[in-house]
Amino acid sequence: MRRVLTTLMILLVVLVAGISALVLLVNPNDFRAYMVQQVEARSGYQLQLDEPLRWHVWPQLSILSGRMSLTAPGASTPLVSAANMRLDVELWPLLSHQLHVKQVMLKGAVIQLTPQTKAARKPDAPVAPDDNPMPQVDADRGWSYAISRLQVADSVLVFQHENEEQVTVRDIRLNMEQDASYHAVVDFSGRINRNQRDLTLAMKANIDAADYPHNLDAAIEQFDWQLKGGDVAPQGISGTATLNARWQEAQKRISFSNLNVTANDSTLSGQGSVVLNDTPDWALDLHFDKLNLENLLSGQTMTDASSDAAQKGQAQAKLLPRPVIASDSSEPEYTSLRGFTARVALTAGQIRWRGMDFTDVSSEMTNQAGLLTLSTLQGKMGNGTLSLPGRLDVRGRTPKSAFKPTLENVEIGTILKAFDYPIALTGAISMNSDFTGNQVDAMAFRHDWQGSAHLEMANVQMEGLNFQQLIQQAVARSSDVKVEQDYDNTTRLDALSTDLELDHGTVTLSDLQGSSPLIALDGQGTLDLVNEESDTQFNVRVLSGWNGGNSELITFLRKTPIPISVYGKWDALQYNLKIDQVLRDHLQGEAKRRLNKWADRNKDSKYSEDVKKLLEKM
Repeated sequence: MRRVLTTLMILLVVLVAGISALVLLVNPNDFRAYMVQQVEARSGYQLQLDEPLRWHVWPQLSILSGRMSLTAPGASTPLVSAANMRLDVELWPLLSHQLHVKQVMLKGAVIQLTPQTKAARKPDAPVAPDDNPMPQVDADRGWSYAISRLQVADSVLVFQHENEEQVTVRDIRLNMEQDASYHAVVDFSGRINRNQRDLTLAMKANIDAADYPHNLDAAIEQFDWQLKGGDVAPQGISGTATLNARWQEAQKRISFSNLNVTANDSTLSGQGSVVLNDTPDWALDLHFDKLNLENLLSGQTMTDASSDAAQKGQAQAKLLPRPVIASDSSEPEYTSLRGFTARVALTAGQIRWRGMDFTDVSSEMTNQAGLLTLSTLQGKMGNGTLSLPGRLDVRGRTPKSAFKPTLENVEIGTILKAFDYPIALTGAISMNSDFTGNQVDAMAFRHDWQGSAHLEMANVQMEGLNFQQLIQQAVARSSDVKVEQDYDNTTRLDALSTDLELDHGTVTLSDLQGSSPLIALDGQGTLDLVNEESDTQFNVRVLSGWNGGNSELITFLRKTPIPISVYGKWDALQYNLKIDQVLRDHLQGEAKRRLNKWADRNKDSKYSEDVKKLLEKM
């Protein structure tokens, strides 16, 4: 055992002595000019080392540098600058005058991917052939240079595309290992803070750079992210992603496939590509198994539009408006649509938005530098279907929109509740319409849109007013007619139809027709979408519910429309029932009929002439 220990100690002393001798005999600054020369020869980039190099022996033989920078040819700003750089080198190659760098570590680095750091080719510079420009180890040289690992810590990445705003990624941690075939394994994490939003990223990927810069392939095996703050939903948004991606330099094209993304409880899959020309050209084919916009969009989540709530109408108070991020009102809306072209095919199994649940949604849309065309946008909602084809043109100063919504058997109570309309109305609506306007949002629709539509509804219930009850109770108070006791405060119709015209917030209803076994009505009126007021007139015939009394009067009431006016705020409607005038007209008519009959029977009577004169005055 003593001999073994002695032998180990001798070997350790020899190793320490050898390393010490190497450190004393080999000056790391001898590699300084060589590294600068090799970086420029093989990449064209200019490496600048501001401070002398020095050895660092434990726990890894390394060369330490102070501040350094790496600048692309023709660029005005360094692509990479760092406060410290460490080169972990192999020991034995140094004995044969070879510098093999196993790992490069940058600490406190600033990486700038901006137009100022982009390489600029001289007009008279030759164009390189389309082959593999990756450096190859040349055995004939006295020195060689190779890197297998890269580590970046506590650093910052600044990204900017042309004239767009800068995006800064902070707290970067990067570990990359590369083999001789230029296959790399990357482990990256960072944080982006912008507009009071905080985005945390973490990624693991396999990269094939064998044909770089002509082609670059990446398989992202794990991508975790979390977004919080600002106007993001209070619970934040977090999820994971996996995909395969490829960069093609000649076409300036990024393509991706096998995309799988989760965001809270939403899931997305698909494929697509983008060509990064002056006007980027997108092609996307995406599918959502589930898309819950209530958990992704900012603001208070809408409550469930349950079937019970749909039956009871709009009993809940309106939600307070949410604050929005201020913007320059002088800028045209949707200007971002002008900056790209796109072809998008989208399908979704389930979508939830503002308390409404959609299924089997499909959409095909294109954008031509500001002309957004939705050739198909359709889906199911409950037992009904809806379609919303249209277009949005933002190529001019003012947006122009045109849509043709089509609904078939859709529950209207759910829609009214989703957009906070305090109208206690439910029923299955079918609609064909044609609307035009400017901005595409609910507020603009209420104020500025125009168009027309034809509506048909089934199983209609309007809470707060029972037309049958109002008329029958008024008749019972003014006559001996008896009616059935009905305490239901709802007007029910089997069918209701109308034509409407929308003009800057005013909806005009015409040819309004409704029927049920109990009542039949027609009418017209206006609705004020901005002030949430109505002014409507109905003519209602009560067909059933009369128990007894004057049979002639009951027969008359079944055939005679009773005028009812409904007006005022939607959440506090008022009505005016003109039953007294109808009853007076009926009594007057009955009196005329009887007097005429008497006069006809008593033509020879001295009072007959007086009765006829009286009838003429009535």
